[in-house]
Amino acid sequence: MKILSFIFLALGFLFLAWFCKERVKGFSPKAVVLKSLASACFMGIAISALFASASGTMSTFGFFVIFGLLFGLFGDIWLDLKWVYPNDVKIWTFSGFYVFAVQHVLIAIGLFLNFIIGMESKYVLICVATIVVGVAAGILNVLFLEKPMKLNYGDYKKVSGFYGGILISMPLLTLALAIMFGFHNIAIDLMFAGEVFFLISDLILSGTYFGEGKDRPIDVILNHGTYYLGQFLIALSLLFI
Repeated sequence: MKILSFIFLALGFLFLAWFCKERVKGFSPKAVVLKSLASACFMGIAISALFASASGTMSTFGFFVIFGLLFGLFGDIWLDLKWVYPNDVKIWTFSGFYVFAVQHVLIAIGLFLNFIIGMESKYVLICVATIVVGVAAGILNVLFLEKPMKLNYGDYKKVSGFYGGILISMPLLTLALAIMFGFHNIAIDLMFAGEVFFLISDLILSGTYFGEGKDRPIDVILNHGTYYLGQFLIALSLLFI
């Protein structure tokens, strides 16, 4: 099963490259299909990795990560459907925000249930504090950094603050855990790296959505490249639980 995870990983990068090639030409149903196939690959990585891991299918952490990634798959499809159905842009965009938020929340629950509960109270408080700091950073970003960053959130200001808070919390939480484990827990280390790439991807995407002149081919490639690298690393973390 372990080799199957890496087969899905290779296929994921193949579909990603093909998708980027189509996406830089413009939006099309073909690009949506290719993106969906790339996203299906991180699901394949996660499921095969869970079966290949030492804990197998009994892992609560694996359960929450897989269902989190499933919401990520939905988000990928729904966000691109706004280009296929331009009259429903707001519906699909809001849906994308919320399902990705659910992905991060599910993974955070899995982390708490498997790694944080049972720790000394001071470590639990540190983990909770990272989430509080992340949420505060997301809110402060939309309140004070919109103009300095030359962005215009428009109708998406509230949801951007909500989602941004959750998004920023995850690298902070996983970094705290990685430090607590001395960077010797490969699953946590991969999860941390994945969340960092996810954050970088969404920072690039915010410029594409809410800025001007930031939908160049290089922006598209970097946005999707960092996003899928993040999701692939999150999925691969299940090999080491």
